[in-house]
Amino acid sequence: MQVDVKLVRQLAELLNDTSMTEIEVETEECKIRVARTVQAAAVSYAAAPVAAPAASAPAAPAAPAAAPADHPGAVKSPMVGTAYLAASPEAAPFVNVGDSVKEGDTLIIIEAMKVMNPIVAPRGGKVTQMLVANGQPVEFDQPLVVIE
Repeated sequence: MQVDVKLVRQLAELLNDTSMTEIEVETEECKIRVARTVQAAAVSYAAAPVAAPAASAPAAPAAPAAAPADHPGAVKSPMVGTAYLAASPEAAPFVNVGDSVKEGDTLIIIEAMKVMNPIVAPRGGKVTQMLVANGQPVEFDQPLVVIE
């Protein structure tokens, strides 16, 4: 089988020009999938200047730099998708920082391929950190919530 290098390069350029992380093209002769990984930048709130303008819009919650991915209480994403903190836009979040949860309680929903997948607490405890924002894209094995 011969690979169409020109097509692969065009697909790679398309990924660079858009916010997509992968693209797949299939014909009768072959199937080509081009993907890239995206590194999310960690934001440290402790380093924020004291004289920050009050009129600026608040940034979406992000993982503090002190929350390592290997934290023993981290609940990680089992899939790639979009995280939702509530069942609908007008509903209250499933959990908030400080809430106590039981094993099996819904923490977040991840939409993947138009399917809503509930992410449940693997153990009981207190939610100490929410590491994703509502509507944020998530990657496989990305920490979502910390339960201690």
